[in-house]
Parts: sequence; structure tokens; C-alpha cells
Amino acid sequence: MARENAVIEIRIRELAQLFNSLDPSPFHERDLDRDAEEYIVGWARELPSDASLRIIVHLPEEEARKAQERGLSAALANYFAERASMQQRELNELFRIGRRYLLIGSIVLVVCLLGSQLARMHLGTGPMASIIAESLILVGWVANWKPIETFLYDWWPLKRRRDLYQRLAQASVEIKSF
Repeated sequence: MARENAVIEIRIRELAQLFNSLDPSPFHERDLDRDAEEYIVGWARELPSDASLRIIVHLPEEEARKAQERGLSAALANYFAERASMQQRELNELFRIGRRYLLIGSIVLVVCLLGSQLARMHLGTGPMASIIAESLILVGWVANWKPIETFLYDWWPLKRRRDLYQRLAQASVEIKSF
């Protein structure tokens, strides 16, 4: 069961403070200012993950009117939807690379296991044969460390960030004048 709205409040003097001043894109496609993004994302990260988000932007009356006219809600939704899309592409790339790691690691493991068996067959049961055989097995498993790490752990932060951006893209935006 989803909780009530979780609120992120922003108080600024002018609308331009929210957006990157060097971005020449149309208003609804502009990038957020780095500090504004960090503030919003930081607060969203602290709020319960099962609560819908609501962003309240406090502006002077004239700036609030401009924000309404320019479509601040759509601009924020577009920005965070694009960020979520970027995170999804990063996640896809990580899994693509992880599959490559897994293929290479599997081949190395098979070669090392075969080499270990050959070492035991040709060198006998002496200490040197055991050292070589066990070393090859160890190398084979170490070659799989990265794919295992990728598929077990590396993708979680990207998924969490993507999900957070998706929640922010779906957040309701309210503009209040002061």
C-alpha cells in the first residue's frame, strides 16, 4: 500500500535558478542546474521509496506566473524522464559488458580446468603437479570474479538511481507564490 505524498520543497527567487544557464535548449528540454538536481535528488532519496513524490516550488508571484506559463511541471518531468532513460542505457551497457566478461571468464575457466587435468596426468601426483593443477583452477575462478561481481552487485546502484529518476519524473509539481 503506497503512502501519502512525500514532499520536496524548493524556495527560489527566480525560475532561472533551477536550470543550467549555459543550456541553449528550449525551456521544456533544459538541464537542471547541478545544485538544484542534487538538492531534489538528495531529498527524494531520503523519502520513503513507496511514497509518491510531490515537488513544491516557491517563487515570487511574477516568477510563479512565468513558471506556470512556461510549463515548469513538464520541464521537470522531461528532465527526470531523460535521466531515467540514461540510467537504463547505463544498466543495459553494464549487462552487455557483463555478458562479455562472463563469456571470457567461462572460456578461461574451461581452459584452466582442462590444463589442471593435463598437469595431473602428465606430471603425476607430486607436489609440483598439485601446485600447478590447483593454481590453474584458482586462476580459472578468479577470471570469473568480475562477471560474478557485475551480475550480483554492480547493477543495483544503477537500478536504484533509475527508479528514483522515474519517481521524480512522475512527481506532481506545484508552484506556489510568496
